[in-house]
Amino acid sequence: MNTDKKLLTITFLGTGTSQGIPMIASKDPVCLSEDLKDKRLRSSILISWDDVNYTIDCGPDFRQQMLRENVQLINGVFFTHEHSDHTAGIDDLRPYCYQIGEMPIYLNQRTLHSLEQRFQYIFSTENRYPGAPSVCPNIVDKTSFYVDDLQVIPIEVMHGNLPVTGYRFQDFAYLTDVKSISKSQLEKLQNLDVLVVNALRIEEHPTHFNLQEALNFVEELQPKKVYFTHISHKLGFHEEVSKTLPENVFLAFDGLKITL
Repeated sequence: MNTDKKLLTITFLGTGTSQGIPMIASKDPVCLSEDLKDKRLRSSILISWDDVNYTIDCGPDFRQQMLRENVQLINGVFFTHEHSDHTAGIDDLRPYCYQIGEMPIYLNQRTLHSLEQRFQYIFSTENRYPGAPSVCPNIVDKTSFYVDDLQVIPIEVMHGNLPVTGYRFQDFAYLTDVKSISKSQLEKLQNLDVLVVNALRIEEHPTHFNLQEALNFVEELQPKKVYFTHISHKLGFHEEVSKTLPENVFLAFDGLKITL
């Protein structure tokens, strides 16, 4: 196994919460903003190294995100959990499946069970619809594994009462839909160069960090740099909120690319 450190490129495909920004039928000032950084598709990232591309999550805006970023190849998908804003684009994996055959997907058992029910035609082994995407499920627990010579460390966080899988790659970690995390999982997040974590809104929420909880989490972990994602219009305007954050903490925005 090649353990040399990889140059990672992270592309924020979407940074919005489950309904995106602007939200349908909303007259909230943030939803009416003309600032492109206030327009957010559902949360997902593309992580690239060497000549491979993986996404974390595959939500309802997946097709639009792939076209916008001109992504010509996907080698696999890491799923965080089963909610539609993170999984509803699975059918749009089809063009990539035509290229590589079965698409490796990485997910916990609960998420796989949900997808098997909701997208039965994709997972069926009998009388398959010939145009359906083909996927190869790989069950993720709390044990690290390798994909394309890169170690992947799963981190279990809690989205209310729902277990969600975050992922660490080298000194980068991506966590979404976090409300709480155990001490044993916190230990996997030490000495990060970059942390991406959700910061939904100003007010408290039963299943997501609000802004203050996210800032408290950052203070506890002390990563070198932080990007907030999974943002709703109730957090406020990108430009205004950005001015209030610590110097090493940023609001992510759709299309942002970072390398580390």
